[in-house]
Amino acid sequence: MDKTERLTKLTPMQYQVTQLNATEPPFQNEYWNNTEDGLYVDVVSGKPLFSSRDQYDAGCGWPSFTRPLTSDEIVEKTDLSHGMRRVEVRSQTADSHLGHVFSDGPRETGGLRYCINSASLRFIPKADLDKEGYGEYRRLFE
Repeated sequence: MDKTERLTKLTPMQYQVTQLNATEPPFQNEYWNNTEDGLYVDVVSGKPLFSSRDQYDAGCGWPSFTRPLTSDEIVEKTDLSHGMRRVEVRSQTADSHLGHVFSDGPRETGGLRYCINSASLRFIPKADLDKEGYGEYRRLFE
């Protein structure tokens, strides 16, 4: 399935966030308080982005991570929208808008907070990693 086909399968919110750089409401999104072990992948490309092992409750209402799974799939861009200076986070393969990275994360893990929209992610529970084709990431949870 190519990118155009995958885009037609997105919900309106997923499309608004990933393709039009929108932000979903805080505390009213799918993964803001998820505590299950698993992998977060780009909802458009399926590429792995974040591990639940690096997720923490930042109190902001969106899923927050201390680091990406790998820097290969994360692109950071300066974002001057809304009268602010921020660092936008996008996925490399699908060019999906994911959220922003801030320097107010836990000091002991490097001080970064990747504040990511749930609508840009698909969560693969640890128990489903093999079935969904992400078995190589099982080692993260052992």
